[in-house]
Amino acid sequence: MAINKKSEQEILTKLGIEKLNQMQEDAQKAISSNSEVILLSPTGTGKTLAFLLPIIANINPKIKNIQILILVPSRELAIQIEQVIREMGSGYKATAVYGGRSGSKDKIELKHPPTILIGTPGRISDHINRETIDVQQIKTLVLDEFDKSLEVGFEDEMKDILNNLTVQKKILTSATQKVKIPSFVELKNPKRLNYLGKKETNLKIQTIVSLQENKLDSLGKLLGVNSKGSGIIFCNLKTSIQVVSDFLHKNNINHGCFYGDLEQIDRERTLIKFRNETYKVLVATDLAARGIDIPEIDYIIHYELPTRPDEFIHRNGRTARMHNNGTAYILKWTNEKLPVFIKNSEEIKIESTKKLTNSNWITLHISGGRKDKISKGDIAGLFFKQGNIKKEELGIIELKQDCAYVGVKNSNLKTLISKINNSKLKKKKVRISILK
Repeated sequence: MAINKKSEQEILTKLGIEKLNQMQEDAQKAISSNSEVILLSPTGTGKTLAFLLPIIANINPKIKNIQILILVPSRELAIQIEQVIREMGSGYKATAVYGGRSGSKDKIELKHPPTILIGTPGRISDHINRETIDVQQIKTLVLDEFDKSLEVGFEDEMKDILNNLTVQKKILTSATQKVKIPSFVELKNPKRLNYLGKKETNLKIQTIVSLQENKLDSLGKLLGVNSKGSGIIFCNLKTSIQVVSDFLHKNNINHGCFYGDLEQIDRERTLIKFRNETYKVLVATDLAARGIDIPEIDYIIHYELPTRPDEFIHRNGRTARMHNNGTAYILKWTNEKLPVFIKNSEEIKIESTKKLTNSNWITLHISGGRKDKISKGDIAGLFFKQGNIKKEELGIIELKQDCAYVGVKNSNLKTLISKINNSKLKKKKVRISILK
């Protein structure tokens, strides 16, 4: 099938973007004219689109094999990049593979090779060694958040992958300033673009001193102050997440939990509910500090103090993004000392009696997806015509390969489901239920 190459303007229009930012424009020029590029830019500035636009423009539509390999440190980032490529509507197949997903599912997807392969180093290395992918035509390699891949222990797998490739273009990205480029990447004369270290004037950092060691009373007051906003509560340990989660349940506050030991499907569904505002609060480890696709949020809370400067930076980078305002709150017990890297924090007192109001959005699961030729327009049409809901009552629609998720206002939910459940979308009869 012939590929109808989309122009950059067509792609931006499809994504709803009027204009690239300065970093994206500079990155595009650098990647188009250099064989080696290192791009350092804060979380949330649009690095993914910055490297995708020029490398997709350089694809040879006559080659029916993998031409671009994008290595990422986490499943979430792999899924996010795959989704962005699909939303760009370039016409080229993109496939994400990662640990925690069944190998048989990978085999089916890779039977017809994608033009762009995205994956975690462990899973990509495994596919290369099993010879389930052909690497001969891979001419562009992207190491996205490469320092994080090294940090989580993928160095051997990354070496193995690079030893099997002969590429013409290497692009490395990171949101961290002082990162050492590993020698096995074999960069000769890379073009460096550094957008880190620019002072953020739209991020406020405030400290709240708790009289209790567990800090839960202060956390409750702080959530009350931010009752209309959405945010992430960062913890260092899974056991701390459980403590905070139990506290929130006790106070009837809907929330999601996000950490490494969760099943992949649970992590994905938690992020879906956070994106469509079913959850206004996410309780997470540093896994949520970067490399996941979540919307602009109003605040983050350091429930437990970060242990390293980069953790502090990446957590804070989840709010006050792309010229928006945001606040990073630090919860400190009286006997705790702030780490030396936390500076310019204003100490404040909170006497809030407000309670965090729960969201009035609910997430619905639809048992049909992209493989059934169902589109977002088909789903919206079903809810508007058969469900008789208003435009403002329909939220974010996320379309997956074999299912879809829809955010809806939760008034008259039973009536809505009874109207649309077991309806036909395209040729498939779909079940519609509340996502638990």
